[in-house]
Amino acid sequence: MEGVIGILLSLGLLMFLAYRGISVIILAPVLAMLAVVLAGEGGQMLGIYTQVFMTKMGGFAIKYFPIFLLGAIFGKLMEDSGCAKVIAKSIISSLGIKHAALAIVLACGLLTYGGVSAFVVAFAVYPLGAALFREANLPKRFIPATIALGAFTFTMTCLPGTSQIHNIIPVSYFGTDMYAAPIIGITAGMAMMLGGLSWINFRINQSHAEGYGEDHNNEPIVSNDYDLPALWIALVPILVVVTANFLLQKIVIPAWDTAYLGSDKFGNIEINNVKSIWSMIVALLLAVISVIALNWKKFHDVNGTMTKGAMGSMLPTFNTASEVGYGGTIASLGAFLIVKQAVINISPENPLISEVVAVNVLAGITGSASGGLTIALEALGSTYAQMAQQFDINPEWMHRLASMASGGFDSLPHNGAVITLLTICGLSHKQSYKDIFMVSLVIPVVVTAFTVGVLSVLIQ
Repeated sequence: MEGVIGILLSLGLLMFLAYRGISVIILAPVLAMLAVVLAGEGGQMLGIYTQVFMTKMGGFAIKYFPIFLLGAIFGKLMEDSGCAKVIAKSIISSLGIKHAALAIVLACGLLTYGGVSAFVVAFAVYPLGAALFREANLPKRFIPATIALGAFTFTMTCLPGTSQIHNIIPVSYFGTDMYAAPIIGITAGMAMMLGGLSWINFRINQSHAEGYGEDHNNEPIVSNDYDLPALWIALVPILVVVTANFLLQKIVIPAWDTAYLGSDKFGNIEINNVKSIWSMIVALLLAVISVIALNWKKFHDVNGTMTKGAMGSMLPTFNTASEVGYGGTIASLGAFLIVKQAVINISPENPLISEVVAVNVLAGITGSASGGLTIALEALGSTYAQMAQQFDINPEWMHRLASMASGGFDSLPHNGAVITLLTICGLSHKQSYKDIFMVSLVIPVVVTAFTVGVLSVLIQ
């Protein structure tokens, strides 16, 4: 029992100290070792640190670093070339003032689905959203919720083929691909989008009389847009990512002779374990090349842009990798067997419920969708895969629900993306968090729970 208390104390401190702003890269190994000591395994601490924590951390970084790296470079190139801005501006201009919230959500959604990170999306869309809300005289405090709905919800976790890491991580645990459970993903994604839009429009109509407001912080400077690329040029790289990823996963890679992967040299793996990673590496590489080729004259310093993107990939890579190391360490402790059994016993004959609860709770504790997802699947992924097989549950359902669950409780106030978004918009938690909470936590959790309920009926 002392070991269980140690695990819970460690998790509690991880949440509290991360909320206080201490880096997860520092917290994860320290608190993992605290759990080791409190579990009565302190005599093995150094061995667990080097052979479990670092092995798990390094394994994740080795496996997914190309995705983080190329994704960050691609996002930075899209930002500096003006491509991200012109896509957002075109959608917002086309839909106009009457559909301000929808315009921002669609602009964010297209960029996020195409592989641009949520942080880059927020930076690119905020100035345009602020101009639109100011022109329409709508309260500025609702801008963060519209951006969060477009970037942090349905395009991040639901839609099949989305290029975000949350859709790639479950692949290796369930033997699926990035297009897992397309009908479920599209249906749930539409429900999240429409539910979120309904809430935002309700709140805007309720508060319309207050107008845009005065004396706001971080108001965007209106820049000269004469040098922006044409819309078709901006869209090509997004289309390259989406099209290349689909063709590679479904047609090109399956046609290759990959029997050599079954040898000791390549770790005796199957192609399905790496197909999604391979396809995203190639798709993002092609997209990077297309951005540079189509916008060569727009860049003042291509090398500088790529270097900034590469440097920007380091923190999210090692934040998530550290959380994987933490999760692997906790899972290695004898006391974790009690925790594991308790989680499974939430619904011993329905792993769908257990998985969604575990991922959501851990995402909330860590304040990170990818962090909670990786900790949960690192500790319980193989168990859920076995249970799915035992109860004849489609592994694609397990994949999609794990991804969807990661985008729920992660949006608590200490979430890094939420804090960054509010900083970009020059607003506070008090002004805007209530609506972020509704569109990126309450509605996604309700949609996910309803989806679990429907699927649970189908498997009975």
